[in-house]
This record gives sequence, structure tokens and C-alpha cells, in this order.
Amino acid sequence: MKRNVAIVGGGQTYHAARRQDVSQPEMVNEAVLAALKDANMTMDDIDAVLIGNMEFFEGQHMTDCWLADSIGAFGKPGLKITTGGTVGATIIAAGVHHVASGLFDRVLCIGFEKQEEGDTNAILSGVAHPLFGRSMAGAAMGFFAMLGSSYMANYGATEEHSAMVAVKARQNARKNEYAHLKLNIKIEDVMNSRMLAYPIRMLDMCPASNGACAMVLADEKTAKDRCKKPVWLRAMETAHNEQFVLEWRDTSSTAPKFSDVAATRVYKKLGVKDPASYYDVFEIYEPATWAEILWYEDLHLCKKGEGFKLIEKGITEIDGSIPVNPSGGVLSTNCIGASAMLRIWEAALQIRGDAGGHQVPRDVHRALATGYGGTCWTVVTSLSDSLED
Repeated sequence: MKRNVAIVGGGQTYHAARRQDVSQPEMVNEAVLAALKDANMTMDDIDAVLIGNMEFFEGQHMTDCWLADSIGAFGKPGLKITTGGTVGATIIAAGVHHVASGLFDRVLCIGFEKQEEGDTNAILSGVAHPLFGRSMAGAAMGFFAMLGSSYMANYGATEEHSAMVAVKARQNARKNEYAHLKLNIKIEDVMNSRMLAYPIRMLDMCPASNGACAMVLADEKTAKDRCKKPVWLRAMETAHNEQFVLEWRDTSSTAPKFSDVAATRVYKKLGVKDPASYYDVFEIYEPATWAEILWYEDLHLCKKGEGFKLIEKGITEIDGSIPVNPSGGVLSTNCIGASAMLRIWEAALQIRGDAGGHQVPRDVHRALATGYGGTCWTVVTSLSDSLED
């Protein structure tokens, strides 16, 4: 990049199934004010504002315009971005390019969703062709059901392995003051929850959350002059494809998938040979339990077909050798427009040592975050406490 870029501040709302105490503008403003406070800035310091969500979920069009006053965007340049579930990470990618290019020095990035004001499942059920897109039926449950069935058939994993992922996520969320689903559950609770589409049960899926996240990105001079704990965005890669090509449903396929492609590109940029030892923590976008197991493999944390062994051995627990989603992840909090941004912000908090109750119990110098959308659009982000490898 032409210029180095750092996260110099951020903030998020408390996430819940209902936020009837605030309007949509008020909810988004909570995250904006938290980010500005964390960055020790005011809107006068911000050069541009980028915002995104899945506007059809709430049925509100041109959110960047009618939220202008609550996000401080009035009179400032900016963009409204929508790329599916990964929109939050796409906003950060756009912010990085705007700062790295020299166009702006300080950019405010915002992602949000207030799903209680719309019907997300109704919208998702109509996005695909009724025949060729039938794997998307019932929102994304059908897609992940096919993934889970394929994985079990090919590699010998069981439903208990996906239940272990669900338990890990919700137990970690109990340590995170901002998380939505803070459930004290066990494997049998997951196995006894309502079947949605075999082998996907209710507790295998993410919730519909309301919430927002905001982050301030800045150039190297601003970061070093004004921030005590800058977190550097070392590399980002985006890869996406159509729903029916190079995706997750057939887990036996040897073709490179969007997630594998993006991760491989990031590793090549940074010269990473062993991501499991190079990174101290991972924040990955898992809308369903089986997706997390596939991410293990696509991020090269283990060999193909062995992802379930990591969760079985406790390797990806918060105190394991490869901590994954100490925040509770998307399985515990899914305000869709902010979900992918939260992965990056939570990774940054781990590097800063500011994650509170869900801080990984060891020094965190590098972290990897991923975003994922229903159109097989993914963004992989590498973060570090230093500009040195």
C-alpha cells in the first residue's frame, strides 16, 4: 500500500434481539460516539464517512442519506456499501484503500443492522432461484444443512462436533459484555434443540441481532501521533463467487474455495507459512457451526477433513493453542451489517489487550479476521501490533 493504515479507535453497541429503547439513528449513533471517544476525536477530525448494512432487511432505502445527522456525515464525502453478510469487512476494506491512497487521513467506518424493524428471513428466502437456488431455502439453513451432511459423510464427523462449536461460542459470549446470546449450554442442549434442516438445529445457527459497530482508520502519522495502541491493518484480500461455484456444499471437492483463495493470498503477501503459529487469535465469520469447522481447514489451521478434530481436542477454545472467536462470534451476535466489522474490531481489541472478560490469556501480537456473505463473498484481514513481520 502507498501508506500504512491503522485502527485508532472503535466502539460497538450492546447487541440484543430487541432494541426498542432506541430508533435506528439513535442506535447507530451509540457506536459512532463510542468510536470517536475511543479514538480521542470529534467529527471535525474525520475526513470521510463510510456506512453499510443490508438495507432490504429493514426495508429502508438510502440509509447513508437519512442517517447523515446521526453518523456525522453531513457535509462530508463518503459511501454506502452493501455486499451481503460481509458488508462490515467490505466497509473496512474501502476505508483502508481511501486512507492508503492518500485521499483521506482519517475515515469513520460504520456497520449496523436493526433486524427487528424488518423480516430478514422473508428477504433471504426470495433472493435465489426457486430451483437452482433451492440450497438457500429457509434463509441459509438449507445451505449449511447440505454442508454439514456432506462433511459428516466424507470425514466421519458427528453431530456432536458441531454441538461443541455451538457450546464454545455461547460460553465465550458469556464473557463478552456486548454479545447477544449469552447461553450457559452443554452439548446435550444443542442436540435437543429444535431441528431446522438436518443436521442443523436451532442452536447450530446464529441469531437475528440488533446492533452497530464503528471504527476509525487513520494514516501512519495520525496513528503514531494520537494513538497509544494503534492496530495495523497489514493485509486484506477479497474473494467471491456465485453461490454454485467453488463453495462449501460439497466438502469433498478439491477445487479452491473463495475462503481458501482469500486466505492464501493474504499469507503470500506476508510470507506466512504456518498460520496456526503466526497468528495468536482468529475471529471468523461463522453463521452456522459447520461453517466454523470448514473455516479451520480453509484457513490452513489443519489438513482437509480434520477441522472437527480441532474442536474435539479443545484446540480452538479461548485458552487453547489456536483461539477462535473468543468474542462468541457470529453464532452469538449477528447484526448482519456489522457482523464482519465486529470480527475485525474484536481482533483489534485482542491485540490491544482491551477485550475484557474474553481476552485471550496470553500476549496477542497478530490476529486474523474473516467476513462471509451469502453470495460466497469473503474478506480476510490480517492485523498486527507492529509494522514489522
